[in-house]
Amino acid sequence: MNLYEVLIDYPDVLTPEDVQEILHLSRSTVYELLMGGVIKSIRIGKKYRIPKLYMLQFLYPGTDFFDLERGKREDEYSGDNPPSA
Repeated sequence: MNLYEVLIDYPDVLTPEDVQEILHLSRSTVYELLMGGVIKSIRIGKKYRIPKLYMLQFLYPGTDFFDLERGKREDEYSGDNPPSA
C-alpha cells in the first residue's frame, strides 16, 4: 500500500474527530497528543486542524515525505516526454 493511500478517504485537513477514528483513541487522548505536540497541528482560534502530512509524519516517523514526492515526480517524468513548463 502506498503511504499516500492510507488516509485517502479523509479530507486534506483532518479534525480531532477524524484522528480519533483513524487511531481508535478517545477524545481526551487525542487532545492530549495535540496539546503536547506529539501530533503536529494548526490551531485556528480554539479549534485544532491536522493536515494529512502531519498525520502521516506521526504514523510513519522518520519518513521523508518530500523525498518520496520528489522520487514520484522523477519516476513519472523520466520518459522521453518531460513535462512542459
